[in-house]
Amino acid sequence: MVTGKKDIILFDGICNFCNSYINYVISHDEQNRFVFASLQSDVAKELSAVHQIDLQHLNSIVVIHNQKIFTRSDGIIHIGKHLKSKWSWVLLMISFIPRFIRNYGYTLIARRRYSWFGQMDSCMVPTQEIRDKFLT
Repeated sequence: MVTGKKDIILFDGICNFCNSYINYVISHDEQNRFVFASLQSDVAKELSAVHQIDLQHLNSIVVIHNQKIFTRSDGIIHIGKHLKSKWSWVLLMISFIPRFIRNYGYTLIARRRYSWFGQMDSCMVPTQEIRDKFLT
């Protein structure tokens, strides 16, 4: 699994909200900085073992940048800092909120994401145009 200098985003592949967010990231990633893998994939299992991440209990997006791990709101902020989006300034403002408050809000949404947004029976299959952005 070679990613070069790209950041790896691990996300819940069966969550409709998470998939929508990943599609947003892909469409605003003008620097082609990110690659992706679902938390349900073998790649995520390998990365979790290497980086000692407990994916069973984390319930969060995971961003791996070099050897540093960003989860919950820190992961969202890290991603947002590198996107070309009109909403990037919002994430900059959120970064000034103390982490425990940001993560509380993140956790509230994460716990309810399936009931609010639904889930799929299986992980999404990337289209041909974006398939090279997904680790397999």
